[in-house]
Amino acid sequence: MHTTEFLDPAAFEPEFADLDELRAHRKRRLALAYRVFGAMGWGSLGDGHISARDPERLDWFWLGRYGVPFRHMTVDDLVLVGPDGTVEGGGHINVAAYYIHAPVHEANPEIVSAAHCHTPYGTPFSATVTRLEPISQEACAFYGDHEIFDDEEVSIGSVDGGKRIAAAMGAARGVVLRNHGLLTVGATVDSAVGFFLMMERCAEVQVKARDARPISGAAAQRVHDEFDEVAGWQAFQWAQRTYLLDVG
Repeated sequence: MHTTEFLDPAAFEPEFADLDELRAHRKRRLALAYRVFGAMGWGSLGDGHISARDPERLDWFWLGRYGVPFRHMTVDDLVLVGPDGTVEGGGHINVAAYYIHAPVHEANPEIVSAAHCHTPYGTPFSATVTRLEPISQEACAFYGDHEIFDDEEVSIGSVDGGKRIAAAMGAARGVVLRNHGLLTVGATVDSAVGFFLMMERCAEVQVKARDARPISGAAAQRVHDEFDEVAGWQAFQWAQRTYLLDVG
């Protein structure tokens, strides 16, 4: 089984003189990521969350404050969440986000971000409890590089549920949450969200092309290797330029 090899983030994320600058950068990218989700009409029922690991307190991560429409998210709407669920400075979060993201970040210290949302195709695809087939170019990005969380706890109500997701996911870049939706991770906020955008497109293709003819494993592997972390990062750059008029 192929596992994602995380590249040096410095190859596609600016270097900063201190941790405060890096934190500010990650928060800005996180706010933009929420806004991209919102621009696509996702998360309108509060059904999604994106995280960004804090660069100093590595077992803490940033989330969007619950109740803020995704398309209006700003850095001032982000809150810092501790490994015990503490929200620094107060404020509300979607508690399921803590249950899921805390174990995923703990189990994968090399990742910076994880993204999840209940999307138009990811959720119905997840109900089939099947893997993505290499029937499109984007699907090859997940060839041998995604898993299935085959569990009926669709409303994650504890850290134990999140730990089972993390265990099912392993070192893969994505996981299909049975009857729930998709979740992706990345070495930057941009790549995690870029992979989520691609995984949602893959789910759409597979839902629509039920009798599709897959390409060979060798061909799928070759294309998979072209879709590295930088490719996920690039997908997000396209999305923010396409869907956000003002990223200033």
